[in-house]
Amino acid sequence: MPVVNFHKYQGTGNDFIMIDDRHESFDESRLDLIQHWCDRKFGIGADGVIFIREHSEWDFSMLFFNPDGSQSLCGNGSRCAVKFAYSLGMVPMKCTFQAVDGAHEAQIFNNTVRVKMRDVGPPVDADGDYFINTGSPHHVKMVRELSGFDVVSEGRMIRHSDRYQPGGTNVNFVEPDNGELMVRTFERGVEAETLSCGTGVTAVALVMGARDFQSPVKIRTMGGDLRVTFSRREDGGFEEIYLEGPAEKVFEGTIAY
Repeated sequence: MPVVNFHKYQGTGNDFIMIDDRHESFDESRLDLIQHWCDRKFGIGADGVIFIREHSEWDFSMLFFNPDGSQSLCGNGSRCAVKFAYSLGMVPMKCTFQAVDGAHEAQIFNNTVRVKMRDVGPPVDADGDYFINTGSPHHVKMVRELSGFDVVSEGRMIRHSDRYQPGGTNVNFVEPDNGELMVRTFERGVEAETLSCGTGVTAVALVMGARDFQSPVKIRTMGGDLRVTFSRREDGGFEEIYLEGPAEKVFEGTIAY
């Protein structure tokens, strides 16, 4: 029975299975393996799987899969991928990498990883809430008493609403608190609330930036704190967007398949 070596990383509670696939031996059609490995009862358990590969132009490329086998940009996963690639000796403290939405710059300092996101257009109205795409689609909704809010039920309803068919969307619930933002996210592809979502907190920071929130924005998630910096463009969009926060190795092992 074949086995695969893996490393488990987490960024503010958003956890990922990292696999060194520089020989590109993984069969990308084996979505059943992705689903099995991410299962917290029968597999390793994670919010996604990331394969690290060589790239002819950038320092490395990351191939990311959600637990359901779909693909998108993952902000916290990108930060963890940079830390993992660094541990493999593939990249220096400053590097570039290729993700599903294109090339990104990144920097490691202490235990923090800072990733530059791609430019983003202005948020649009979504039935009184907001929609913005930060590499993954995000619905942003302002709420009160976020700590007791039913994120799963409300998030699932919005995620599957007619507005976002057929692909669906991630859903973020936001409550300002003393100049900071508290955020909880229902993630498409995970189909549950996660402890943190990098593209989600970026989406929230930009939406609040359009509402005159000043950069940098500190965001608290269930899994820890993140920081987003940005510059506003004249057209209402954003550039020079950076997502910053911790990324840590949890453990490593092998799993048969």
